Amino acid sequence: MGGELLEALVLREVEAERAQQWGGSEARMGRPVNTGSREAFDAAAADFAVLGRHLWEPVAADAVAVADPREGERVLDACCGTGASAVPTAKLVGRGGMVDAVDISAPMIAELRRRGEGLPQLRAHEADVTSWSGTGYDLVQSVLGIFFFPDMTEGTRRLIGMARPGGRVAFTIWRSGAMVAAGRQLALAVAEVRRTDPPGERKPHLIDRINRPATFAAWLRELGLSGVDVAVRERSLPMTPEIAWLLVLGSGYRGALSDVPPDSVPAVRERYLTRLRDAGIDELDATTLTATATR
Repeated sequence: MGGELLEALVLREVEAERAQQWGGSEARMGRPVNTGSREAFDAAAADFAVLGRHLWEPVAADAVAVADPREGERVLDACCGTGASAVPTAKLVGRGGMVDAVDISAPMIAELRRRGEGLPQLRAHEADVTSWSGTGYDLVQSVLGIFFFPDMTEGTRRLIGMARPGGRVAFTIWRSGAMVAAGRQLALAVAEVRRTDPPGERKPHLIDRINRPATFAAWLRELGLSGVDVAVRERSLPMTPEIAWLLVLGSGYRGALSDVPPDSVPAVRERYLTRLRDAGIDELDATTLTATATR
């Protein structure tokens, strides 16, 4: 899951099937995508978990600290992946609380169930979060998930409706510019190896307008939320060759390899790492915005 370029790789595939995809079985991690993207995310599950300690877990720790789940609360963790936010949230609500962690990726839910052993208050569900029937939650949270809804506004509105009146929501997105450099270099590396034109600009998306604190807050107020506050958590990811390639294999960037013949993947890796080195990219902006508000 990356910034504008990661979103482009997935959203580019979404738009052709948007009308058919909404709320249907092609949603993955709450992010409706076509079959190719869903398979890419599922294939990334093991590497996603390995990347967790470098990226997803620190980012989720920041998000959970802002969301502030409390002992005894009922929480919905939408687009939960392998549980980077769901597991620490379950520990905070304790056995008197409950966390419904929802994701449509079977491999990721399987990993979450393994990680959640010994936490009976954590309930992992392989399901489409956009059609989830649960309601009345004290807290609804989603870390790096809402920008993949085909209709981001409607999908987020659905999540908001799952919180109880007076309940809280917490949504985390990448700040403008975060993760972009890796996606750009990967896209160019793939094009060079395949001898194709680099991907063009994707169509404008709502995330491009709201990925700054003021615009994110304004958008959530438009959805009827009150007491909106946006916290900025600055982070960077060291781009050693190992982590830089793990970022490709363990995130939605993996979708960029879907049309690359297996015997050409090593060449893509080499070109990608070379481009990062030549561009002087030894760390990657991983800054997030976490908005909290009351329904």
